[in-house]
Amino acid sequence: MKFVLSYSCGKDSTLALHKMIHEGHAPVGLLVMMNREMQRSWFHGVDMGLLNAISESLGIPLILCETSGEEYHIALENGLRIAMEKGAEIAVFGDIDIDDHLIWCRERCDAVGINSIFPLWRRNREEIVREILSLGYKCIIKCVSNDKLPKDFLGKVLDGLVMKKMKDKDIDICGENGEYHTVVLDGPIFNKSIDYECLETLNFGTVSAINIVKTKI
Repeated sequence: MKFVLSYSCGKDSTLALHKMIHEGHAPVGLLVMMNREMQRSWFHGVDMGLLNAISESLGIPLILCETSGEEYHIALENGLRIAMEKGAEIAVFGDIDIDDHLIWCRERCDAVGINSIFPLWRRNREEIVREILSLGYKCIIKCVSNDKLPKDFLGKVLDGLVMKKMKDKDIDICGENGEYHTVVLDGPIFNKSIDYECLETLNFGTVSAINIVKTKI
């Protein structure tokens, strides 16, 4: 079955992509919501250079949906229509257990007439993190909520030690409530590892993010 993935570049959407490919389904595109003003992906803040590198390594084209925020739902629906024109029969999301997210995504899919699937739905949050790490994916912490995690977590590769430190701080290690976001730059479905460097830290009030860019060769 051909599908489009709602792609944040993070660990959960990457694991959903991994599972769909492993089951024999074919991706037609990575649907990425873009902040029109900042020219970065919404929430995870990935710039175009890194997005293009990820797309190239995965061998899956981007479907970019630019929005200033107010028309976010309309931009997503337009992206789904583009994916359907490319042959997508189903839309895939990496949401886990927040009912409002599931309802919202299904409403968007119903509006354009495409079915939706949630490969991680109702899975144990910690098991999800342990699974993607056990598969060999490299997940770098891209953003943190300032009232949940200190900025020194930014740029760290998610591993057992980082997970323990999060647990010690009583933080949900899956970050499903926005405690942190990741960007995945290597793993089984990547054709090659993406070389990167961490630059300055950007502060957006309640959230801090590290500027991760593709290393120029």
